[in-house]
Amino acid sequence: MRAKNNDTVKFLESETPIKIRFGETDAMGVVWHGNYLKYFEDAREAFGIKFGLTYLDVYSNGYFIPIVKTELEHKTPLLYGESAFVRARQLYTPAAKIIFQYEIFNAETSKLCTSGTTIQIFMNSASRELELTKPKFYKDWEREVGW
Repeated sequence: MRAKNNDTVKFLESETPIKIRFGETDAMGVVWHGNYLKYFEDAREAFGIKFGLTYLDVYSNGYFIPIVKTELEHKTPLLYGESAFVRARQLYTPAAKIIFQYEIFNAETSKLCTSGTTIQIFMNSASRELELTKPKFYKDWEREVGW
C-alpha cells in the first residue's frame, strides 16, 4: 500500500462500517456522545489490520500508544438502527506521535455526523517512559507504506 499525498499532506486512509445498536443510544434514540470515541477506536483497529500495524504489533515490539489528545465535533445525530461508516486518516508527521483524523458519515444520507482527531504517543511498555523519537519498528513500517 502506498501513502496518499493530498498537496503537501501525506496520509493513509481506511473506512469502517458501523450499525447503530440500541445499547449505544440514549433515551431519545440518539447515539450517546461517548460512543463516538468507541467508533474512532473501531476505525483505528480496522486501519491497523488494513495497513499491517495492529495494537498487538505495537505491543509485541515493546510499546504502548496511549491517546494524549482527543477532539470531537458533533454535526448531525446518528439514530438507533441507522448505518454509518467511519473514515480514518492517519497523517504523516516527523514527530514521535500518531495523528488520526476521523469523519463519521450516515451511510444512507451521506451526511457528515461527527468529525474528530486523536493523537497518540509512543510509550515503552517496560519502563512506561515516553519515547522522544519514533521506534525502529515504526520507522520500518513507515518505509513499507511509502512515507
